[in-house]
Formats: sequence, C-alpha cells, structure tokens
Amino acid sequence: MKAMVIKELGNSDVFQLEEREKPKVQPQHLVIEVKATSVNPLDTMLRSMETPWSNNLPEILHGDVAGVVVEVGEGVTGFKVGDEVYGCAGGISGINGALAEYMLVDANLMAHKPTTLSMKQAAALPLVSITAWEALHDKLKIQSGDHILIHGATGGVGHIAIQLAKSFGATVSATVKPRNLDVANKLNLDNIINVEEQTVSDYVKDLTDGVGFDAVFDTVAGKNIQLSFDAVRINGEVATILPIEDTLKVALKSLTLHSVLMLVPMVHGINRASHGKILTHISALVDKGAIKPLIDDSDFSIWDVAKAHDRYHSRQAVGKITLSMRSE
Repeated sequence: MKAMVIKELGNSDVFQLEEREKPKVQPQHLVIEVKATSVNPLDTMLRSMETPWSNNLPEILHGDVAGVVVEVGEGVTGFKVGDEVYGCAGGISGINGALAEYMLVDANLMAHKPTTLSMKQAAALPLVSITAWEALHDKLKIQSGDHILIHGATGGVGHIAIQLAKSFGATVSATVKPRNLDVANKLNLDNIINVEEQTVSDYVKDLTDGVGFDAVFDTVAGKNIQLSFDAVRINGEVATILPIEDTLKVALKSLTLHSVLMLVPMVHGINRASHGKILTHISALVDKGAIKPLIDDSDFSIWDVAKAHDRYHSRQAVGKITLSMRSE
C-alpha cells in the first residue's frame, strides 16, 4: 500500500510517500480501507516536536479516520466487511495512523459512521467529539438547567462542545474572536461573547448577574485559563484540555478543576471500548441533526498532507481541515 511517512521531526516537508506492507488483521482488530482523515493540533505536534509520546512515535501519523471495513479479526462481533466506520485509532504510541491506504485499528476504538455524513465530514469528528464528550458528560456532568461558558466557539473541540452542551439541555455562552462571529452565529448559541469588546467582568455581570457560570470548558487554556477561573461561580467547575501553571484561584474559589486527555484509553490501553461507545452516541446525535461538524473549505488529498499542515499553521482555517483518499 501507499503511505505518507515521517522518519524525523520537522516542518511539513518531512512527509514522504512510500510503499508499505498492507497491515494484517489481528484478533479484536479491523483492517479498514482509509477514505478520509483530518488534521488535529496533536498531529502537527507529533510531526514537529518532542512530546511525551515521541519515544515510540509511528512513522504513519494521524489518528482520525473514516473508512470501510475490509477484514474483521477474531473476536470482533460489532462489525462486518463493508461497514462504514470512523474513530481515532492510531498515529501515536507506536500505532500507525490514517495517512495510508489501509489502517489496522482496535475495534473497540471504532463506531459505525453517521449515515448522514460524508467520509470527510465523519473524519473530522472523532478526536474532538470524544474530547468534548469526556469534558461535558464524564467530567463536568452538564445537564438541563446548567449555564456553561465555552472558550473557543469555532475551534475544533469548541464547536462540537457547544452543540453537545445544547443537546444536554444547557444554556450555552461562548467566546469568539471578531473574525469568526459569522460562523459562531450558526452554532445555535444562547450568547456569543466578542472577546475584543467584552471583559470577563462585563459578560459575567450581563449573563449571570455577577454570580458566574456553573461550569467553564476552556479549549484555549494558557493565560486564558485565568479568565475561566474568574468567570466561573464559587464552587463551580472548570475543565481544560491543555496544561496550566497557576491554580491559586482554584483554591480561592473552591473550584473543581478537570483535566481532559482523550488519548489515555488509546495510549495506555485503559477502557478503549469507552471511545467506541462515545462515537456511537455521537453518530446518533449527528443523524438526528443535533451535531454538525464545521469543515474548513480547503480541499486536500491524503497525499497533500504537507499542504494541509501548512494550512493549519497559517491560522486561516475555520473548522476542521480534512483530507480524502484519492489515487496518487
């Protein structure tokens, strides 16, 4: 099979097209014919810099995948040859990813693709949807009546989190930069916060009568996490997907702070079946119209992965950058 591989860390030009042996099916696994993948920040980090997972980095990157089952391993009961599936199942921790014509995947990490989406649209969902679900459902336990603030309305995780929180019955407010206001207006938000026009004290006063939000999901973090601590109510909860340093305000406001790293099941082999179950829930929500992925208007093949990574680094993309399988 053809595959895009890396043999060293660096800029997007480290990708090389090579012939590789097609993976052989294993027990509890599937071999899928890759139809599409998408770019996540993690993919660009693994390509370009040392990370906690770089010691056993595979040569074939990208975790998100949508494709068709071509072989079913012993012990797999939920899938058959010909099924259209999606998941986040490799590209890290020694597991080859989706930048190839075929991919060996743990069946527990996969789910049936939403029937209403194309392969490209489905490939945009796995990592960001699992992250949003783990933050909102598993950690923050968002439910009807909650008022949640989400930082980064039009980001990959942010735009899914907004739709997911709405499906749980929450009131959702979200921050956005001015250039993405038009996109944010299409996300069925209760309140859109222009971060260049409103301070935290402004929108906490206007939207919560000065009390603060019940929960905050911060997909931006860094210095922004302090704004999340300011915006949440006393005894409230904050979840983030990125490392933070100063947590003094967590103690001063008696907050609960959640860290969300969706890689744990895949990297450590802990409860991998949870990811397949989450994606099954996401498929149902997509097919009933509750969730729709935001897709960047770029058009790349998997063999154009270097250009897709450059598009990500340009910061011009709005929504997920997707790549489809085409003949090289």
